[in-house]
Amino acid sequence: MTDSPGTMATGTPGFFHPASRPYRFIVLLFASLLPLGSYFAYDSIGAISTILVEQLGISRAAIGNLYTVYSIAAIGTLLVGGILIDVLGTRKASLLFSSLVVLGAAIVALSDTAPVQAIGAMILGPGQEHRATYWAMVAGRFLFGAGSESMIVAQSSIFARWFKGKELALAFGIGLTVSRIGTLFTFNTEALIAKEFGGYRAALWAAVFLCLASLAANVVYVILDRRGERILALKEEGVEEKIRLADIGAFPRSYWYVTLLCVTFYSAIFPFTALSTDFFHEKWGLPLAVESGGGFFAQAFGNFLHMFSTAPGTTSIIIFASMVFAPFAGSLVDRIGRRATLMVFGSLLMIPSYLLLAYTHVPPTIPMILLGAAFVLVPAAMWPSVALVVDEKRVGTAYGLMTMIQNIGLALFPYLNGKLRDVTHDYTASMLMFASLGVVGLVFALLLRIADAREGGRLERPSAT
Repeated sequence: MTDSPGTMATGTPGFFHPASRPYRFIVLLFASLLPLGSYFAYDSIGAISTILVEQLGISRAAIGNLYTVYSIAAIGTLLVGGILIDVLGTRKASLLFSSLVVLGAAIVALSDTAPVQAIGAMILGPGQEHRATYWAMVAGRFLFGAGSESMIVAQSSIFARWFKGKELALAFGIGLTVSRIGTLFTFNTEALIAKEFGGYRAALWAAVFLCLASLAANVVYVILDRRGERILALKEEGVEEKIRLADIGAFPRSYWYVTLLCVTFYSAIFPFTALSTDFFHEKWGLPLAVESGGGFFAQAFGNFLHMFSTAPGTTSIIIFASMVFAPFAGSLVDRIGRRATLMVFGSLLMIPSYLLLAYTHVPPTIPMILLGAAFVLVPAAMWPSVALVVDEKRVGTAYGLMTMIQNIGLALFPYLNGKLRDVTHDYTASMLMFASLGVVGLVFALLLRIADAREGGRLERPSAT
């Protein structure tokens, strides 16, 4: 009997055999790159919000709406994304979602071009070029949101397909870290791109370019996956976040407290970062990029080296903390338990953070570090808690429903943040709104701790017990 291609005579898989560990991690690398461009493009609007307001003449509320429409699209597609993956298969579905991401980002980048404005004049009437540009951006963000969130679900299926029972937690951790690199880069390079290459259009096209790079990575994954399926007879794994309505009635009270805490927590973080670059630039006078000599790459390196000195870099403190410390926080939670207690503590950190931002002129890095600590502790304790309080057969529905409800908050609060800024002409009211969300989240965390104690205290026990 002859050995199959890529298999050594001893029967040990060769380096490029789909059964080998290196092959699986090559698949992991390209699968992890799938959402990199979308994470970059998602916050590109916030990273250059000040520039968009000044050069494009749109309001802060309109900036918030561009985040809102993304979440509205996500709410709808999360209901059908899992079904599409089942029908089309992971490869075709992921390519579809990646293509929607590229198309949506491209429409946003093309929104103020002459053809779009001409079409807008035909539909909206003469003199409506700015409205046409804005509505083109809304349409682009809707398509972008429809593809992006479902692509993340598809990525979960890819990880389960290749790593089920083999370092699955590691695969998810690496995937999240790579995705967060996209967010970190958008806050530390987009304003610089706009400064060096002709304004906000260049920054928006940079987002399109990275989305195209992620689409190319998707094509490579498809080639690798098809080869693995042919040789190993791989099967599709179930989509983790598919919602089954019949499961919802069986969820315990503790699940709903976790879900409500999720809504309030993320509604106080991501809508804040959507306009925090503008906030730090306006109140503290932080520059949008480091003033330094040299070419673009030298200046980009300077931005990262002096991250805390720029408005977008200060915004990225939260993401940077998550990238660096989230794996350690997850390990800590597994070892000591105390999940409900950590959620109480993390929620508590948010309240003074936003009050300091609202009423003081202390360096914003201090409250942002506190928010970064909250952003490390709460998700590390919150997301694993769902699997502990819900029956195993209902975990997929639980995560899908929780993510969908989370996006309801992410649809509402970016708009409210921008509207409050436009009406009051500063961000104090917005910071009070986010501090209030921290108070509400603290209440849900305390109620969760009480409910968990009544249900047996599963959240407070270490994973080993």
